[in-house]
Amino acid sequence: MAEHFAITAKNRVRRYPQRARYDKATVYAILDAAWVAHVAFVKDGAPRIIPTLFARRDDTLLLHGAPASGLLRHIGAGGEVAVSVALVDGLVVAKRVADLAVNYRSVVVFGRGRLLEDEAEKRAALHHLTERLVPGHWGASNEPTASDLRAVAVAEIAIESASAKVRTALPDDRAEARTLPVWAGFVPIQQVMGQPVTADYAADRDPPRPLLEMIARWASPPPTVKE
Repeated sequence: MAEHFAITAKNRVRRYPQRARYDKATVYAILDAAWVAHVAFVKDGAPRIIPTLFARRDDTLLLHGAPASGLLRHIGAGGEVAVSVALVDGLVVAKRVADLAVNYRSVVVFGRGRLLEDEAEKRAALHHLTERLVPGHWGASNEPTASDLRAVAVAEIAIESASAKVRTALPDDRAEARTLPVWAGFVPIQQVMGQPVTADYAADRDPPRPLLEMIARWASPPPTVKE
């Protein structure tokens, strides 16, 4: 399996190309760190974009929603989509307003997909999506019923092409700006999880251990990588 996405006119990063990453390890790590994707498509000749929860499974992305969803119908009809995620890691405060920036990690994916019609396929995809979002929550007592499965549409999008763009630099004002009487520096921005709050009707149950382990990982995110 190729370790890099081929660089094409579609996925080539043109603005600040030195920040581009085409290796799957970087692209997939950013996708796996994100919670919400924005999925763009064209419907009736007009652009549309939908924010949605998602999960990566190997070289595909999994989405779910209402069967009447225009996005899912578009995917089911074989239409192409562009999927974007972005993580902001910090404010880069240079002395000159013109040089303000942010550190970020972003990915754009291009691909086509299909609706999962087979009940077993759909159930497996929803299991993967659930375990990505709330690990340890899926169990024999609460998994979707046949009626639940009929009420939801699940799509699998093949990651046909993708690129990442990453900025990790600290402020570095040019010499003539360094004496300006204003502050310069870096403000980290990190996602964290707090302690779970139990519903009163579930007071006799503890959160699943995999969920607690995920919360512990997100409670103390690693230091922001800097160039």
